[in-house]
Amino acid sequence: MKKTLLKLLLFVVICLMNLQDTNGQELAILKYDGGGDWYANPTSVPNLIIFCNSNIATTITVKPIVVSASDKDILNYPILFMTGHGNVFFKDKDLKNLRNYLLSGGFLHISDNYGLDTYIRRELKKLFPNLDLKEIPKDHPIYHQTYVFKNGIPKIHEHDLKPAQGFGLFNENRMMIYYDYQTDLSDGWEDSAVHGNSNSIRQKALQMGSNIIEYAFTH
Repeated sequence: MKKTLLKLLLFVVICLMNLQDTNGQELAILKYDGGGDWYANPTSVPNLIIFCNSNIATTITVKPIVVSASDKDILNYPILFMTGHGNVFFKDKDLKNLRNYLLSGGFLHISDNYGLDTYIRRELKKLFPNLDLKEIPKDHPIYHQTYVFKNGIPKIHEHDLKPAQGFGLFNENRMMIYYDYQTDLSDGWEDSAVHGNSNSIRQKALQMGSNIIEYAFTH
């Protein structure tokens, strides 16, 4: 009788631990200095979270948290999202905190909302002086999660008649940062009325976004 009761209690504890591990996970939007509009695309991340919860069995809290680059709380969030059109500037304490976050297993997705590229490349070089952004090949697992993109990152918005590209920053073969360029991936996550994107374009953007989340959670 005692053994049966102990087994039952152990089962209940394990169930509660599993629920704690899988439910209510939160993601965060990175707030930064420099004058760039870190707050751009306000409906994008919530829409992506809703899509992921409906299609790839995540249980992420729909409303993302906003954290500053120097905020120690970023360690509580497995994924940070960052976007904008303009200048980005990381202070020394921002760099130290972000570096610690990324080297500790955190993941940052940067979406160039057009005009971010020059500044973010400069700041990433300050963040990891000895590492370079590398273009992600089409056969990389990030393009072959629940949704398969045989040609790599999809093109969502046109700006300079350049191909859409996905770049990664790696530490010992682990991708710490994924950077989408010349596609405006996060624009495609926004409410359909914001940019007037077709449903097929929005689906591609949301599917690629869910691949990024799925990859970050499993690698």
